Amino acid sequence: MNDKKVVLVTGCAKGGIGYEYCKAFADQNCRVIATDIPQRLNDIVDLPNDNVDALALDVTCDESVSSAVKTVVSKYGRIDILINNAGVGSTGPLAELPLESIRRAWEVNALGQLRLVQQVVPHMATRPGGGGGTIVNVGSVVGRVPTPWAGSYCASKAAVHAVTETLRVELRPFNIDVVLVVPGAVRSNFGKANMEGLGGFDWKLYKGFKEAIEERARASQGGQATEAEVLARHVVKKVLRPKPPKHIVFGHMTCLFAFLSWSPLWVRDWFFAKRFKLNEKL
Repeated sequence: MNDKKVVLVTGCAKGGIGYEYCKAFADQNCRVIATDIPQRLNDIVDLPNDNVDALALDVTCDESVSSAVKTVVSKYGRIDILINNAGVGSTGPLAELPLESIRRAWEVNALGQLRLVQQVVPHMATRPGGGGGTIVNVGSVVGRVPTPWAGSYCASKAAVHAVTETLRVELRPFNIDVVLVVPGAVRSNFGKANMEGLGGFDWKLYKGFKEAIEERARASQGGQATEAEVLARHVVKKVLRPKPPKHIVFGHMTCLFAFLSWSPLWVRDWFFAKRFKLNEKL
């Protein structure tokens, strides 16, 4: 047991990328603690490996995070790798999207990651021999290049990128590696959840763009999207290196977004306006 890496993963319900992270780490003979909110624990108990334990953890709750981290450290003695994967979508025009939906995205996607970091880092930093460990924060290509109809989600992922870049330098004195994962379009249950989340919204100013907004909600789930298992295995192999990379950029459309990030703003605006029907006048 002492030779196995202890890996804590958030957002592990079946059908998502976190579920595949757990399988990939377990296949590399790590001790994996797969977590999700209590209502979804049944979705992770069937992870097919003796190396995986399920644990309830709500990234939006201070007490839940604290309790889960203490449980893991008490049982296994340490946390070697934290995978901050839990995330939710938030689709809709910023001028009409309810603030509670925006707050939810920030609470899960950005503050949820930082909440885990603040509980895990003290254990990593005080390990014998000068600290050590790896923190992996999952961002997105849209954290670098935001798109219409998903400004709330994009902004929350941009915050993840900023926090991760800062942590990478701030945690150097404790020998803690910090990795930013930047996925492109990855096929998972994320698109379905996005579509379901749109059901309660009745746009007013943007009523005529309803179909375009729905298209954005499922945009990452097209036929060429990268399979979640492929992404997970790629990330896990790199994270387990003696010196993991600072950034892991992988998946469908990452090249397109890299091009857009270097393009003049008028090119980016033209592309997204055309792609999401914003050249049309109501």
